[in-house]
Formats: sequence, structure tokens, C-alpha cells
Amino acid sequence: MARSSSGFVFGLTAAALAAVGFLGYRAFATAPAGFGKPQASASPTLAVSAAPGAQRNPAAPPTASGAGERVVYAVGADRVWLVDAGNRVMRSFTVAPGSVDPAPGVYRVTSRSNSAVGTDGTAIEHVVRFTSVDGVAVGFSAAVASTSATPDPAVRTGGIRESRKDGAALWEFATIGAQIAVIP
Repeated sequence: MARSSSGFVFGLTAAALAAVGFLGYRAFATAPAGFGKPQASASPTLAVSAAPGAQRNPAAPPTASGAGERVVYAVGADRVWLVDAGNRVMRSFTVAPGSVDPAPGVYRVTSRSNSAVGTDGTAIEHVVRFTSVDGVAVGFSAAVASTSATPDPAVRTGGIRESRKDGAALWEFATIGAQIAVIP
């Protein structure tokens, strides 16, 4: 009798493990796109402020934008701050974003190009890339020649354009691995 009860317990255990495995498989198979893939996440030191676009003093880093040396990009304000390790703003300037915005979070500079051609066909320089959104590279760049042409809204671009002077400053500041804090 002891032999059959241990077989019964073994059978129940095997059935329970099979059920858990099946439910885990079903949960993973029906998970949202991107589940289990690395995602940019907010740093514990980065919090969303109520209205970063309404900041009164562009000479001060936005509140709740992190700590330490970083580039802060406020999507809503179309503004960038270059912040040193002592939390002092070294430079602040406005930018013209592309049609694809990065999600708020903390990123690292992944690649740089001294010169390139943007997805909109514009010659650009000092390209500093830090993420991609649905296959579109997102980063800072400066147009080599001023252009008055209106961008084609059908073209998905991740270029965050700055002046050539500001582009040169960001290029010097944001090397590979530099922190980019994106806030709303």
C-alpha cells in the first residue's frame, strides 16, 4: 500500500508541474510584444516632475532629472541641459525634435558619428545616438546647412536637431556611455 501511495503522490506532483509549465507557457505566449526583452527603465534617481516644460530657470537642471553628469532632454519643452557631476548646468539650449520621441527614462549614448545623412536626407554632423523606437534611431544632431524646407510628416525621424554650436558642445560632452535622462 505504501508503494501505491508514493506512486499516487508522484503522479499528482508530475501533473501539478505539468499544469504550472503549461500555464507559464500560455502566459508567455500571450504576453504583450516586447515582454522579456530589455527595456530602458527609469533610474531610481529619476522621477517625473509635474511640469518640466514650465521650468522657469533654464540655467538650473530640471528637478527630478537625476544626479551626476548627464544630458537632460525635456521632450515637452524641446530643451536640453548639459549637467556636470556637481549638478551645475554647463549649457542649455532648445532643440527641434523629429517625429519619433523616446520614452521618458535613463539611457546611455550607444554610438556617435562625426557626419552622416539623416533619414530626412539632410547632411548632419555631431550625431549622438542613445536609443531606437520601433527601428528608428533616436539621437541628437546638427544640420550642416540651414534648411527652410518643411520636414515630410510621413517620414519617421528620430533626429533631435540642435544648432551647430550646440551640437559641437553636446558632441564634446556626451561620449559613448554618457547618461541621457529623458523627461516628459
